[in-house]
Amino acid sequence: MSSSQPLAGPGSEPDISGSAPDHRYLLDNARVEAGERFTWLAELFDGVTRGHFDRLGVKAGSRCWEVGAGGPSIPEALATAVGPTGYVLATDINPSWLEPHGGYEVLRHDIVGDPPPQPGTFDLVHARLVLVHVPDRARALATMVAALRPGGRLLVEDADTELQPLACLDEVGPAQRRANRLRRAVRELMTRRGADMRYGRTLPRALRAAGLVDVAAVGCFPVGGVACDRLETATVRMVRAELLAVGLADDAEIDAHLAAVDAGELDLTLAPLISAWGRRPG
Repeated sequence: MSSSQPLAGPGSEPDISGSAPDHRYLLDNARVEAGERFTWLAELFDGVTRGHFDRLGVKAGSRCWEVGAGGPSIPEALATAVGPTGYVLATDINPSWLEPHGGYEVLRHDIVGDPPPQPGTFDLVHARLVLVHVPDRARALATMVAALRPGGRLLVEDADTELQPLACLDEVGPAQRRANRLRRAVRELMTRRGADMRYGRTLPRALRAAGLVDVAAVGCFPVGGVACDRLETATVRMVRAELLAVGLADDAEIDAHLAAVDAGELDLTLAPLISAWGRRPG
């Protein structure tokens, strides 16, 4: 939900010269819209994620690390599951949306630049919508695996936009075509910032390469509804200035799209969320 990318400084402009990669996190959780995104992502995907926690044996007394937590919903769910005899650590490079008295420990942590906290001790390590934005994904995975106890489980959930790149599956008119044009523009912006639009499908292979066994994965994506609409609005508002700055969209197009979303004219969808898990041997 939040990557380990450095936050953009005030007044900074995107580098579109091609002379150096710009790996600043596009969906920066220092922005007010980030809170809206966390709310609607939780509405869409927390049930899926909690189901995986149950499947992987999270229970009273478990020790869990939530990586790139972003908002509080998943740390709170883990804290409820592990109870007073368990332990939950929630980390983020910008933990400002986390609740310091929410029944879990909060720590500022860079999954690429910092060593694993409490290595070799966690029953579960989880990251959702984090690694797709991290250029050094193999290093991030190695850090998470190093935090697992022998027999501990890693659960990584990330999008694969290339598997299903459309905002509107049913492209029946100009509003739907405009929505899909803007979704392509956002994808282009994310690619320029170092995101891997095909990362989700690589997760099983990446987990095996990181040394895990018993690897498996599933995928899901929602179609339509209030949560998809509200997430789209928050995302477009968040990246609007960047889209305009690099000429990937204009004000009239963005305003028309937001009006169509607000009017309930679109059945919006998202890229598939691929959930992959594996076990540290031993």
